[in-house]
Amino acid sequence: MISLQPFPNSFNTQKHHHPKNKPKTSTTAIKSLLQYNRKPQLAGDTPRVVVITSGKGGVGKTTTTANVGLSLARLGLSVVAVDADVGLRNLDLLLGLENRVNYTLVEVLNGDCRLDQALVRDKRWSNFELLCISKPRSKLPIGFGGKALVWLVEALKDRQEGCPDFILIDCPAGIDAGFITAITPANEAVLVTTPDITSLRDADRVTGLLECDGIRDIKMIVNRVRTDMIKGEDMMSVLDVQEMLGLALLGVIPEDSEVIRSTNRGFPLVLNKPPTLAGLAFEQAAWRLVEQDSMQAVMMEEEPKKRGWFSFFGG
Repeated sequence: MISLQPFPNSFNTQKHHHPKNKPKTSTTAIKSLLQYNRKPQLAGDTPRVVVITSGKGGVGKTTTTANVGLSLARLGLSVVAVDADVGLRNLDLLLGLENRVNYTLVEVLNGDCRLDQALVRDKRWSNFELLCISKPRSKLPIGFGGKALVWLVEALKDRQEGCPDFILIDCPAGIDAGFITAITPANEAVLVTTPDITSLRDADRVTGLLECDGIRDIKMIVNRVRTDMIKGEDMMSVLDVQEMLGLALLGVIPEDSEVIRSTNRGFPLVLNKPPTLAGLAFEQAAWRLVEQDSMQAVMMEEEPKKRGWFSFFGG
């Protein structure tokens, strides 16, 4: 059994993307420790500008942005989520805010509206706001690029409502101009990957590009993990993924059919009652992000005696 446990002071001691920091073993299942006895302590200077990326499309970047963003808001932190996918934006759909996006960053830059008019405040959690870069099929000005997002970050710092604690940037797939634009203002990155070789190859490439751009704080979320396939050796384990990428582990998200239902309803997993396993995993990933902490997969020799609803998380 794999136990995923908080790695004390990992932000200060663990070197990211370094071959010497690879786990030595791999195994079948995953569990994580839950922490509900205290509130997380926000680490680092605000705003924390975090780009959520992967390189490969379809691995769950937008789902991660929506669920981690709302989890942060539920922890009492102010969050601005930026959909940086110019042509194929979907973050508004996952959040159920598509009918309320009247203005975008392009209109702000053109002087057609104020920044506060383009920010869409979630009615469920007023400390969560969404900003889309542009409307689908719209043509961006030639000069649009990373400097526009740098300006946005500075504008959010100086706004009258106060500086947000987190600015989450939902990065488009690929490593072209949209990727470069999205990572320009960021000082942290969350790399979303699935346990398959195509996703891991793209993730490794993106890690190198992030490091070349000066982003050293890179953590990964392993999405769509199926313990039954790992046990049958049909899927790489989380330890295998760590061995290949050498990154600090922010969270492990199990495969969950509820993801499709929540996407179609515009109702993120973390708001579900009762909570799902994937929703709880996103909440724990958000907790670690707040404290700049990480997890470490370690080998467990024996199976747990009790297996219930929280067995995935060590309950």
